[in-house]
Amino acid sequence: MATQSIILGGGCFWCIEAAYRRLNGVVNAESGYAGGHVEHPSYKQVCTGTTGHAEVVRVTYDTDVISLEDVLEFFWRAHDPTTLNRQGADVGPQYRSIVLCSDERQRASVEKSMAAAQERFSDPIVTEIVPAGAFYPAEDYHRDYYEQNSRQGYCRLVIQPKLEKLGFDSAPLG
Repeated sequence: MATQSIILGGGCFWCIEAAYRRLNGVVNAESGYAGGHVEHPSYKQVCTGTTGHAEVVRVTYDTDVISLEDVLEFFWRAHDPTTLNRQGADVGPQYRSIVLCSDERQRASVEKSMAAAQERFSDPIVTEIVPAGAFYPAEDYHRDYYEQNSRQGYCRLVIQPKLEKLGFDSAPLG
């Protein structure tokens, strides 16, 4: 199996992680923090909006099953990339739309994908495209959050409808 990874932020990492975990060819989706200036930030610090970090998911995928282009196409459908520093009721720079690229090839693919996605949106896409720096895994209680807490209010009201809109069964993965 040949794998590659890309770091994506599109609002609450619980939502993005739950969606990517269901996408065929994704071998891991890990919630974390990236794009900021504080080393080893905590969730509490990131929530202040002052660390520069976004809630992100490091998506590792099997390149024999899914292409980077398909991973990115899913990204544009999985959130609203035209809203600055927010997704729905989640507001703040930690919820911004961001792609952190590991190299110039990835960056070129992201830019091409974003240009194609722009045709579907009337407002301009505001997604940041930046070099990948450090990725800090989220605290254990944030990992696989939807799978462990699917009956919790946020999961039922925000994540479950998002999964259904994307064409997935919203039942927790077994």
